[in-house]
Amino acid sequence: MSDVVAEAVAALNAKLGGAGFDGSAKFDIEGEGSIIIDQNGAHASEDDADVTLTATTETFKAILDGEMNPTTAFMTGKLGVDGDMGQAMKLAGVLS
Repeated sequence: MSDVVAEAVAALNAKLGGAGFDGSAKFDIEGEGSIIIDQNGAHASEDDADVTLTATTETFKAILDGEMNPTTAFMTGKLGVDGDMGQAMKLAGVLS
């Protein structure tokens, strides 16, 4: 697991506050690896999910740090979404 993925898993679990996520979402960080968020929290994994969000390391870090709104990232083409858009919207609420 890359350092970027390890840091992102820790940050996402902190944002979730020990709670899980109803459904599943996968973050594909280009060149680094993937993270799954599900009922068990965030963990490094390449498994399939209800929705897959793809971004560069820089975009993903900006979203996690609150410097970039996930919806804005999607609308400007910096965040790709494939799958259940409803799950992506629920996840945006967790990340904000």
